[in-house]
Amino acid sequence: MSGELEQILLQLTQPDNAIIQQATAQLKLAFKDPAIIPALCAVMTGSQNTQIRQSAAVMLRMRVKKHWKKISPDHRESLKAVVLKAFQQETEHTVRHSLSQLSAVMVKHETPDRWPALFTLLNQSTKSNNPMDRQVGLLLLSKVVESNPEPFKPHYRQLLQLFGTVLRDLDNPTAMYYSILTLTAMTAYTGTEEMNLMRSLIPTLIIALRHLIKADQDQASEAMEVFDELMESEVSIMVPHITEIVHFCLEVSADTTLTDSLRVKALSCIAFLIRLKSKTVLKQKLLNPILQTVFPVLSAAPPPGEEDPEDEENSNEDDTDNESPKHFAAQVIDTMALHMPPEKLFHQLMPLTQACLASDNPYERKAGLMCLAVLAEGCADHIRTKMLSSMLQTVCQSLSDSNQVVRSAGLFALGQFSEHLQPEVSKYCAELMPLLLGYMSALNQAKIGHVTKAFYALENFLENLGSEIEPYLPTLMETMLSALSNAENLKLKELAVSAIGAIANAAKEKLVPYFLPVIESLKGFLTDTRDEMRSLQTQALDTLSVLARTIGKEVFSPLAAECVQLGLNLTNTIDDPDLRRCTYSLFSAVSTVSPDCLNPHLTAITTIMLLSLKSTEGVTAHLEEDKTFVLLDGDDDDDEAQGDTILDEEGTDNVDPDIAGFSVENAYIDEKEDTCDALGEIAFNTGLLASAIPAETFQPYLNELLPLIMNKAKLSYTVADRSFSVGTLGEILQSLVNVSGGRACAGKLSNQLLPVLVAGVRDSDSEVRNNSVFALGALAQAAGPLVARDYPMMLSLFSNLLSKEQDRRVIDNLCAALCRMIMSNMEGVPLEQVVPALLAHLPLKEDMEENKTVYSCLAMLYSQNPALVLSQIKPIVSASSHVLGTNDLDTETQNTLVMLLRDVAQRHSKEFEVAMKSLPAEQKMKLTGAVSQS
Repeated sequence: MSGELEQILLQLTQPDNAIIQQATAQLKLAFKDPAIIPALCAVMTGSQNTQIRQSAAVMLRMRVKKHWKKISPDHRESLKAVVLKAFQQETEHTVRHSLSQLSAVMVKHETPDRWPALFTLLNQSTKSNNPMDRQVGLLLLSKVVESNPEPFKPHYRQLLQLFGTVLRDLDNPTAMYYSILTLTAMTAYTGTEEMNLMRSLIPTLIIALRHLIKADQDQASEAMEVFDELMESEVSIMVPHITEIVHFCLEVSADTTLTDSLRVKALSCIAFLIRLKSKTVLKQKLLNPILQTVFPVLSAAPPPGEEDPEDEENSNEDDTDNESPKHFAAQVIDTMALHMPPEKLFHQLMPLTQACLASDNPYERKAGLMCLAVLAEGCADHIRTKMLSSMLQTVCQSLSDSNQVVRSAGLFALGQFSEHLQPEVSKYCAELMPLLLGYMSALNQAKIGHVTKAFYALENFLENLGSEIEPYLPTLMETMLSALSNAENLKLKELAVSAIGAIANAAKEKLVPYFLPVIESLKGFLTDTRDEMRSLQTQALDTLSVLARTIGKEVFSPLAAECVQLGLNLTNTIDDPDLRRCTYSLFSAVSTVSPDCLNPHLTAITTIMLLSLKSTEGVTAHLEEDKTFVLLDGDDDDDEAQGDTILDEEGTDNVDPDIAGFSVENAYIDEKEDTCDALGEIAFNTGLLASAIPAETFQPYLNELLPLIMNKAKLSYTVADRSFSVGTLGEILQSLVNVSGGRACAGKLSNQLLPVLVAGVRDSDSEVRNNSVFALGALAQAAGPLVARDYPMMLSLFSNLLSKEQDRRVIDNLCAALCRMIMSNMEGVPLEQVVPALLAHLPLKEDMEENKTVYSCLAMLYSQNPALVLSQIKPIVSASSHVLGTNDLDTETQNTLVMLLRDVAQRHSKEFEVAMKSLPAEQKMKLTGAVSQS
């Protein structure tokens, strides 16, 4: 059969499609024959044609991975021997590579301890005096260890010693490359006994990488991922050598003769080190060398005749594929701002920034503005209190710069300031709004890429303007409605629709006079089914959701049913994750205005939303190279060959070894996350919906979603990612409170979520702490007695945080979380200690929505334990006097609090009068009036 098989394979290399189709059909038949494996072995070892030998190795790998259990033990041993013999005899690299991949697949079945001949070959070849033998042995080693790292753990020390030797063999860069790949695969599995050996390898590794860069930049770029793996797994290995690593990365970053990929890897490594070990970077005096290297990268002009990606006409601010060194240089400064003390950073950063801003070179001026822009988030408090006026003045001046590249950077910086430096930046409304409106007046004359940045700045500024938007509302809406009616460019219409959403967030009911023309335009966009309308439709849905939440129930309610039908029509006719995501958000927004109009469609809505959660659409399997005959793999009708998993001897599922990894497109992740949020809100507002989708039905999909969300809570992710992660977990948990089966679901999830949320409470960023505290309170509320065993730990955590926390929003959420714990499981809380601590931090100062939680808790405590409340009546009366009669309480909470105080005043007048005496006259009068009203 081997001769016939070789002939078929030869035909597959011909340029004639008819011959290829005939050969493919013959090959499919041959694959049904049990003799296919020995025949492939014969071709793999005997053919004179390189391509045919390689093809045989690939096909053999495909067969072995799914039919290993069908091969008898004797034939397995024979196959292992044939593969190793072929590997030793082979002279062509492409075939060796395929043979090493075949060996890797076999190692998934035949662990190294059951394949002693493999170890013998690896030992002989990697220690050979022949450089080529060493290179080939290390190729095989890299593939088999990468395939199944854990079974090699007993040999890690020996391997690390081997790498120490190979990495010094500077004349054999390919051997160094394979060694580094193997080291990367091992890193996550190393234990404490290997730490010292790995630590001692770092200087040798850096020297090896320098030489590898000279030999093969693509291999060097891949090899540099070893630093990422080391930092992810055990950053302490790198700390003693942090200076050498940083200087090496700076050399690579600054070398413009190297590939962008290599320079980006180096800059990314620096940013990662700053994120994890900022104090060490400062202590080792590495800040200045980093800045001295990063600034020239940031301010470099693009090649003649080209533009930076963000300055191109069709640029997209949300484009995550910008892998330029300049982009990552800005990320390094952004990371510094997030993780270093502003005083130390600004001392060395601002002279370089100011020099750029004063330069005649427009790209240096742009760099200075980009630097100011990326400082806005991480150094927000420092800038707001000490530098806002001067920095705003600089940015405003840049908006009239003669060079559009500089003006665009200024607009980006203004957008960043507007987003991160609130509320102080809104005080400069009189200076900034005329500048921004001036830009808006010339929308059709400017490049759309530049206009996009103008809208970005405008939107971020408007979002937080509140009632101060009123004087500018006529001009703003005239501009936006004109763009919706007259602009030919769909992108410009999309920007105007987005801006209307930002305007609505600030203006709220004041937008009513413009509501009808806005709605008519949006409806027109949503009923246009052309493909080119998709992005505009998505934005129209977003803005429609904002209007539902801001314009007022009386105005929006008559349109609610039509909006639901529009959304359902879109999801039924258009397959697009972003559009579905925004449609679900519209449904949840409508549920806040007119929940009844959702009731007839709940089954349809929840069905499509659950399908979104369950869907694997957007998940891509990255296949290893040499998948020449992948078309044959899907036609096997054998039971064992179905699907993309294999079974080892113990029956365990393993990922298909031909799949190098999976990725999920961001749009699909966003769809799943927003779907979960929308389901929670719809459930809450419709009262969830529980009959249509109880928690036990929803939980399997939640189990799929949670790892995606929790992964972003890791310290290696940005503050924004961590904040989003724990915030979303909190929203999910809160949505379970009123869902059928929600308590059991929350209890099952608690073991998974607690470590993530506890770590979040200890985070260095106040927003992450705030969201984590909220989420823990929501967990206690949702799970109730099911997390009673965790109450002591949670209370201790909150107590420690409350004693040192400075951020008022975090303190407010701590108070609310304690109240949720009390209301869910009063017996689990030592009330005599907790309640006084809680009251000592009232009234709430920033998160006024939590007043409802706090005063509902006090009312419940009074009904269950009046003596405790009476013992604390003085701080309760004091806190109440600050909030009664203000917008800090909704009507229901006002009534709850008044009823509590009135009952105390009537039943315990003496204690109440004593508490009232300590109040200032104005507050005493207000409280007396509220309590005495009938």
